[in-house]
Amino acid sequence: MDIQKVFKYVDKDDAIQFLKSLIQINTINPPGGEKALADKISQRLENTGLMVQADIVEKDRENLIVSYSNAEISPDDSKRLIFSGHFDIVPVGNVEWTYPVFEGRQDGERIYGRGSSDMKSGVAAMIIAMECIEKAGIKLNGILQFVGTVGEEVDCLGSKTVVKKGQIDQASAIVISEPTSNQPVIAHKGVLWLKISMFGKTAHGSMPLEGINAILAMNQFMNELNNYILQYDEHEILGGSTLNIGMINGGVGTNVVPDECSITIDIRTVPGQSHTEITENIKQLAQKVSEKMNVSFGIEVLNDMGCVYTPADDPFIELGIKTAQSLNSKEDLKPGGVNYYTDGSIYKAHLPEVPILIYGPGEPKQAHQPDEWVEIQKYLDSIQYYIALAIDYLGVQEGTNSALDSDGD
Repeated sequence: MDIQKVFKYVDKDDAIQFLKSLIQINTINPPGGEKALADKISQRLENTGLMVQADIVEKDRENLIVSYSNAEISPDDSKRLIFSGHFDIVPVGNVEWTYPVFEGRQDGERIYGRGSSDMKSGVAAMIIAMECIEKAGIKLNGILQFVGTVGEEVDCLGSKTVVKKGQIDQASAIVISEPTSNQPVIAHKGVLWLKISMFGKTAHGSMPLEGINAILAMNQFMNELNNYILQYDEHEILGGSTLNIGMINGGVGTNVVPDECSITIDIRTVPGQSHTEITENIKQLAQKVSEKMNVSFGIEVLNDMGCVYTPADDPFIELGIKTAQSLNSKEDLKPGGVNYYTDGSIYKAHLPEVPILIYGPGEPKQAHQPDEWVEIQKYLDSIQYYIALAIDYLGVQEGTNSALDSDGD
């Protein structure tokens, strides 16, 4: 097959303009407002052969499922490749930007704007890849779907809804277009956010012995916590897990013995670790301090997303790397891992045997940064990659009247 004939359907100017149009839609989460972006994609696909299904999650928030399949194949028995990307973006922050946040301005070989790397470039690339396959008249030997979700940046609300409704239950492989600079990623850490509170007894600051200082109790707890983190093992790709104390709050005044102190902690886990076990261990540490300091305590789970890991020798992962290698023979591509979490946490928990590959044009270090940007060439390269991967994985029916059998003009 001459895949280059399909690549001819990629219109560079149109691809750039489409990405700019997505960046120009403010989908900061909270509140999200992802419906406007879903509508933009739906409008673009109105006159194509792709099936579009909008799924309301909340007011002004919609997931979007785009499907391309051959009516002659059996949906129950065929492979189903899921392209996945989220529509929401993080807040702009207080640092002043050099470039307009929501213009999608092109400067040289980059496009700037919030969401350019994380991850509207990945979303746009996947949509255009599906368009090109359909325009080329290719009949795949399986089903190709794009699943666009709301809320990933906060609580993965959209992917949780997808799983709850069974909308990817028949998936045989998943590709997530989070920013990886077009490098294959097969693992990411899990995240466990906990809020721990210590409750003492208030008293006048001049009579501290009449009270029980919750801040001192928390200090004892944090010492215990620092020793606990040393017990974690390392993963072959992701390395060791980490723990960060992100926030602390306690006391009401200098002259008052504080009766409450709380901290929030961000734990990034690696495969093999149990979030339930970690939470129980931390509870035991808090219990130890509470007995020693005569205080009570509370633990609240704020966020709980599992790790994602697909072994490098999985056939789909091997194919994904081979496909990338075929498009760029100058690079020796090796699968890696990232510290951030994705919708893959939700998918993996629901479909533990389904391989997940993370591959996107955005720059990982640009995510959530001021003056966020994406390289235009990497964006265009990723479109070709998604086209090639879909064809390589799902296969093309023999005798199909498509660009693969003609000049493609």
